[in-house]
Amino acid sequence: MNAGNAAESADFRGPLDVTRAATAVLDARSLVIGWSPAAEKLLGYAPGDVIGRPVDTFLAPAPAGAAPPGPLNGSEARTARHRDGRPLRVAVTVCPLADGGAGPARLLVLTGLDALRRWESWQAMLHGLATQSPVGLAIYGTDLRLTWSNTAYEREVGQPLPEYLGKRADELYPAGVFVTEGYPTTLDAVMRYVLATGEPILDLHFVGEPPTDPGTDHVWSCSYYRLQDAGGTVLGLCEESFDITDRYRTQRRLNLLVEAGRRIGTTLDMTATAREVTEVAVPAFATLVTVDLVQAVLEGDEPGPGDGAAPVLMRVASRADPRYGDAAADGPAPRPHPVSYPPGSPQYRSLSSGGLVQAEHTVVVPLRTGGTPLGVVTFTRAGHPASFDRDETVLAAELVARTSVCLDNARRFTRERRAALALQRNLLPQRLPKQSAVDLAHRYLPTDARAGVGGDWFDVIALSGTRVGLVVGDVVGHGLQAAATMGRLRTTVQALARLDLAPDELLGRLDDLVGQPAADRVVPGSEDPGVDDAATGVTCLYAVYDPVSRRCTMARAGHLPPAIVDPEGGLYFPDLPAGPPLGLGGLPFESLEIELAVGSLVALFTDGLVEARDRDIDVGLDILGRVLTDHRRPLEELCDRALAALLPGGAGADDSALLLVRTRELDVRQIAGWELPAEPAAVAHARELATGQLRAWGLEELAYTTELVVSELVTNAVRHAAGPLHLRLLRDRTLLTEVSDTGHTSPHLRHSESDDEGGRGLFIIAQLVQRWGTRYAPYGKTIWTEQSFPPDYPGAPRPVG
Repeated sequence: MNAGNAAESADFRGPLDVTRAATAVLDARSLVIGWSPAAEKLLGYAPGDVIGRPVDTFLAPAPAGAAPPGPLNGSEARTARHRDGRPLRVAVTVCPLADGGAGPARLLVLTGLDALRRWESWQAMLHGLATQSPVGLAIYGTDLRLTWSNTAYEREVGQPLPEYLGKRADELYPAGVFVTEGYPTTLDAVMRYVLATGEPILDLHFVGEPPTDPGTDHVWSCSYYRLQDAGGTVLGLCEESFDITDRYRTQRRLNLLVEAGRRIGTTLDMTATAREVTEVAVPAFATLVTVDLVQAVLEGDEPGPGDGAAPVLMRVASRADPRYGDAAADGPAPRPHPVSYPPGSPQYRSLSSGGLVQAEHTVVVPLRTGGTPLGVVTFTRAGHPASFDRDETVLAAELVARTSVCLDNARRFTRERRAALALQRNLLPQRLPKQSAVDLAHRYLPTDARAGVGGDWFDVIALSGTRVGLVVGDVVGHGLQAAATMGRLRTTVQALARLDLAPDELLGRLDDLVGQPAADRVVPGSEDPGVDDAATGVTCLYAVYDPVSRRCTMARAGHLPPAIVDPEGGLYFPDLPAGPPLGLGGLPFESLEIELAVGSLVALFTDGLVEARDRDIDVGLDILGRVLTDHRRPLEELCDRALAALLPGGAGADDSALLLVRTRELDVRQIAGWELPAEPAAVAHARELATGQLRAWGLEELAYTTELVVSELVTNAVRHAAGPLHLRLLRDRTLLTEVSDTGHTSPHLRHSESDDEGGRGLFIIAQLVQRWGTRYAPYGKTIWTEQSFPPDYPGAPRPVG
């Protein structure tokens, strides 16, 4: 018996069932000889009112045009008369009882027509559920064995009902499981729970292989509820199931795209982006996913069409479902490494054609941007289903398209980062030259740690007379624009510092440059002359330390003062006039001169080091001070300790720079100085003093050049200046010769004509020495020269401190 026959033969009692319908027994003359209580209830006639009377008493004749009145046979709709006189439409069925005679001849069964129609509707509905409904219906007994199912369920099983009647659900779907969280995972366990608790369970998702489609997982939405009679006796339970495989797969694909949008492209690292697409696709979409990028793309270069040869591919990411280890022999890629594909392989064909290639169990999709391949993504499956259908190949293409955009963005960032790092190498000192004046250590930590460059800067500039210039500055903003502004300012500071300008004067000139309108700085022919940079609001601190006098002169433009620790460990921040930030203009800068003991520690830093969103700047200065008071530690260690204490998580909200210097003093044995009168006789005496000192230092080889230098400089001072002169020799990393006077007029280097009697001295000196220059002080000026030591000279002794 199939499900349809079972439904048709079921004893569903209707309103014409004689056990509950209104009935009247008629004899052969159509006289009523029997009247049921249901008939009295329906028509209002008591038995005494109708027995012995003709059937027409309560049942109207057939309508005009119908068969002539006569004996009732079969079933039809008629109009009955209620005892109170009102008409009542009824359905009538006549059942013959005997042939002729005076006894019972027919049984008349009546019911209200509306009740009959309702029953017929119910019957149609039940028939539809049993034979036409797409929802699978199955009834299980209390022993969890199948007792009935409809046609839809029969189609799922693929067998006639008698062949699986009495089986348990787990026997029909042995490998299936429920995937809805919070419920038992097996069919038996779910059914037992419903029978025991009476709590219905709705819309559980069950995954299994139907007998009609082995090897392919289907998904059903299943509901269970208990069946019991009016007395509460449990009869079993009903299972409703509906195959939602297509909807489930569509939803999973949509979820996969949503997940891809959320997880792919969270970083501008190409390797990390490639890894993200493998994490999204495994195991939800494939059992093995590999991502291979063209080597030039991985390095940040623009992808090109090449010269016809296959591009070099680098495996940058690979992920496998651990349940299919054999299918994932490649394993995860620990770092990018070369891979190659032979001609004819799906990957080779995909790269060559630029299109998607589908092979058995594999889909290869090219990573493309602007029509140029970046690489390929290979999706591989094992298990069931092992092949990709049309919708899944579309999904694979969509996943790779999104990944391509993210990878191209990461490639562009890699290229920009390379440019930024190159810019940084050119803008910031990578290795500070050794100085006789100070020992050095530094740290630079930009906010944009990936780009590696920001707007803060520091510098150490060698000045004449063994002095050293110390610089730290902070440009508003971050990234390349701030870095470009920083580079321009750093170069300007270096140029101004080598003019031997005092710190306050240097900042004044730098302020004039920063305050210059953007249109005045533009190069003729360049575009967009009205765009300004981030220079306005720059802060800067410039200090000059002299290891001979141990005096440090400093000035600042809106910058934090330095922290100074004396050799005994005393910490203080000098009361240095603040000055306005650069670019505001109109206000002067002031210098402060202090004397530093040998071994003093000076820290120059930007506010990003000591200021944070969750920490006041005074707290940061206290932390820095505690680190610096342990000043006897190596400078490199102190730098690391300061960053660990102030920026424990790495880069902060602002760029950070730290420059630590420990002061030194030039040994008196390296210094020789004399005061001379401003008269012609002083020239010869100056030569004698200089050559004698060179002999004492073992530098006789430089005596001739030094005599010429001293003669020319002292002669010029006697001729053009007044007051006493001062001659000084310094033996540091080079030999420095200085002549100071009270004048402020700088000599000029010029070419003399053939008939000129003079004017060639300074020109000759410039050809003989390594460098020369002029610096100014409140009392006058100093002309200095610098000569390299002979190649075999053992070198000057180390400064003390």
